[in-house]
Amino acid sequence: MPEAATHVGSGKVRELYALDDERLLLVASDRISTFDVILPTEIPDKGRVLTGLSGFCFARTRELVPNHLLSLREDGRSTECRRLEMLPIECVVRGYLAGSGWKDYCASGEVCGHRLPDGLVESQQLPRPIFTPATKAETGHDENIDRAAAIELVGEERFDEVEAVALALYSFASDYARERGIILADTKLEFGLDERGELVLGDEAFTPDSSRFWPANEYVPGSTPPSFDKQFVRDYCESLGWAKTSPGPELPDDVVSGTRARYVEAFEQLTGIDFGDYVADPSVVLR
Repeated sequence: MPEAATHVGSGKVRELYALDDERLLLVASDRISTFDVILPTEIPDKGRVLTGLSGFCFARTRELVPNHLLSLREDGRSTECRRLEMLPIECVVRGYLAGSGWKDYCASGEVCGHRLPDGLVESQQLPRPIFTPATKAETGHDENIDRAAAIELVGEERFDEVEAVALALYSFASDYARERGIILADTKLEFGLDERGELVLGDEAFTPDSSRFWPANEYVPGSTPPSFDKQFVRDYCESLGWAKTSPGPELPDDVVSGTRARYVEAFEQLTGIDFGDYVADPSVVLR
């Protein structure tokens, strides 16, 4: 008999089920969101890529910080996880000046309270990685915030702990990716607290949904590098003049196939595992 599970919530990508008082089941769908809007078109195998890459990264960063993963299921898109009390901030680390960070820098010379040197260009590597938290918006868009605003949400001691752990995780993952020909420009992490109040990495880790990946051999400062993430979809949506409010636009077949190819390439290049092998046996990413 399959284990009973009670549906308790839906995210932009994941469905959340309660297994018991201590465990949750996260099921990654093939939905894709951009500018915080879920689009009506799915990307085949996207959920498996997110789940497999997260499992791979959880297995290799557990000495830096505990994580919520208990097991991967045979479908390659479902993970059994520990229940956590999630912190109310998105934990973003930026090593390069891109996305909303680039826009904030152009407007003010700062990103989330970090004053940056004058004269930086788009996509330029920062003098050192910076921790740039954001709100978790129930509706609408997440908003970048500075240290003071984040401390109001989580407290100073917890903020300092989260910042140090997030920077350590980024440093590890950035070095790992660079050895495999990929630049990790920035990434979003989420943390929660276990029953003892200890910090635990949750949600997903270093996936194309939560990170900006660039091929190192095509990186040129002052430009927008091609990417292995959903920037391909963002660029298409922006080309439409869409107002970035629901409902989102349908994606044409070439954008769907191109996005799937980028996600799968990111998986294979970062893990060194053939995606078909993962589909056949998801546990391969944990070895």
